[in-house]
Amino acid sequence: MSDGPAREPRAGRELEYQALTREHGGYWRHGFVDHAYLYNLYFPPESFYDHLTGRIHELVRNYPVAQEALAGLVGDLIGQPAGRIVVGNGASELIKIISGHLARQVIVPVPSFNEYANAAPPGRVAEFALEAPSFQLDVERFAAAAVRCGADFAVVVTPNNPTSLLVPRTDLLRLSEMLARSGCTLIVDESFIDFAASGARESVEADVARQPNLAVLKSMSKAYGICGLRIGYLLTADETLACRVREGLHIWNVNGFAEEFLRLAPDYRQDFVESCELVRADRDAFYAELCAIPGLTVWRPDANFVFCRLPDRAPPGPEVTRRLFVEDDIYVKHCQDKTMPDSSRYVRIASRTGDENRAAVAALRRIVGVREV
Repeated sequence: MSDGPAREPRAGRELEYQALTREHGGYWRHGFVDHAYLYNLYFPPESFYDHLTGRIHELVRNYPVAQEALAGLVGDLIGQPAGRIVVGNGASELIKIISGHLARQVIVPVPSFNEYANAAPPGRVAEFALEAPSFQLDVERFAAAAVRCGADFAVVVTPNNPTSLLVPRTDLLRLSEMLARSGCTLIVDESFIDFAASGARESVEADVARQPNLAVLKSMSKAYGICGLRIGYLLTADETLACRVREGLHIWNVNGFAEEFLRLAPDYRQDFVESCELVRADRDAFYAELCAIPGLTVWRPDANFVFCRLPDRAPPGPEVTRRLFVEDDIYVKHCQDKTMPDSSRYVRIASRTGDENRAAVAALRRIVGVREV
């Protein structure tokens, strides 16, 4: 993965790339550097894997606990009462229930995580455009749009995916108050909040008890580096909402390996904090290195990935991602499937280790091929 001449494209790798774009995981089997999926490389610690290895027979042979016990485990970790928590087989299970079955009308700022819109039945999702070049959420305009379309659920992802931009906590609380007047529940997706420099202070988890129409949804895969374990949770003080979501779950929706992680996670609090610090350091260096590529527009990230606009004279995003894979064994995410103008000009690149990030920058610089004048 040097910045020298590109290798000749390999026919087999071309076919593999085409197959991979239709998949949603299993990337580790294919021998490339994954700058597409967004997870913490520094957590869990090795002692956690050692523990699982030592308990493998019990975890495979026995049924896991059900929802009430799982909610208690998450509650111990985040300092919230179990009654406010619903635990899902990943956040995607909870999103499917809320967007797909409970909501009459969902409104989502775009570009954002597609699953909230994808899970909704046809005609039941409204999209609110985040305007370039800032891509910042105007909460007054968003609240007004929610009222106009009759939304009973509004979703805000912070830091947002793919823009990696944080929505300030004060704005979210103000938005929640405005939406409450029309009976709309605000779902704040905080799956990447731990990577923000001020993440703990910007979280609204401590505010849900005071604002009943405010709920937090979080995938634990990203921050805790446990994509394969599939754990997500909903935090809400609205007992009716919590009960309705629970009714959509089957009795053993989370497996024993995920349960064991939740039992051990409180013992690793300091390891987790330190792992997020390492992620932020790599991310900040990666951002600076990407900014040095001539013609590339780079947004300062709050999550563990970086949002970029390719130079107008460079190849479009799908071609850039294809060449990175075929020529350099690097996989990044283009944004052509996102709802935004000129979507093919944007890419989202996950931050990994320093060496891997530098290799990605060198390869991207070569493929973009724009020289300063």
